[in-house]
Amino acid sequence: MGKKRPQTTRAGKPQAQLKEGEIPVVGAREPCPCGSGRRYKACHGRAAAHAVTELVQRPFEGLPGECDWVALRELVPAATAPLHLKDGLPEGVPSVTLATVLPMAWPALRRDDGSVLLALQNDTSSGDLSRDLADTLQRALAAEPGTPVASHRVPADGPRLQDLLDTGAAFEPDVHSGFEFWVPDSDKSASPEVAASLERANAAAIPTVKLSGTDAAYWCETPEKNHLRWVMPHPEEQLLDALARLHAAGRSSLGEGTRLVGSFRAHGLMVPVWDLPTGMGAKECEQPAADFAERLAEALAVDAPLTAEERRARGGLTNRQVTLS
Repeated sequence: MGKKRPQTTRAGKPQAQLKEGEIPVVGAREPCPCGSGRRYKACHGRAAAHAVTELVQRPFEGLPGECDWVALRELVPAATAPLHLKDGLPEGVPSVTLATVLPMAWPALRRDDGSVLLALQNDTSSGDLSRDLADTLQRALAAEPGTPVASHRVPADGPRLQDLLDTGAAFEPDVHSGFEFWVPDSDKSASPEVAASLERANAAAIPTVKLSGTDAAYWCETPEKNHLRWVMPHPEEQLLDALARLHAAGRSSLGEGTRLVGSFRAHGLMVPVWDLPTGMGAKECEQPAADFAERLAEALAVDAPLTAEERRARGGLTNRQVTLS
């Protein structure tokens, strides 16, 4: 066989051969930058596509407040939380704030004063939400003040939030009744697009309150009934066993007129859900939730096999479980 001819550019000059790790991300149908002559999707794009679509079950694992990250991603309409960068704030960036959503579904926004808002509830391009958000955050930090950050395909080897954020700093969400945080106090006017988006978002927001005495428990109000949705950090099998023990013993409610109705599974964590009477507000949930937390801790410490009644209760809870992500 003859020797393989080197790939050339359109100008007829030999194309430089790139080493592994130096291959940039390009369009799927474009020639692969490695010089193989094949399209990117059939060459180095194949491994990159696999890397960015492989699902990370717990994208927020290792971050402080993992349960609250899940709640803000899946359950809470309007909330913000200050973010603390591992290497400190860059020059010209007075603050970085996580937000549930931003106007026009922007992934991020660099405000006129240089501060950054990072949206949590946007669609993402890969199976690793942490990597997607880290990429958006980096681009927001480098954006010109007064500009939103657009979506794009995220490189498979980029950093994750765990690489950028100070994991020793507390994560402290602030739940809002509406989305007025979109417009700074110093800015009394908003563009027609932002104003219209704000009006639509406020109209659709479900009233939500974070309980003060219990980690990652959120009360919400709907027209038919109220609910408590509680993101819990315990391993799923262990938590299901504990909930089944309490349910079989008639100790899984939060008081008269309340009922444990099932759970969500979101980002690798379980979110038990209780139906509440319409007259039971967030303040009335505080003590019952604290009491339940004590009962749950006791049930989690039991390692005996489930009884027949507890197994039936567990089966009922499992059948009423819904996976959000």
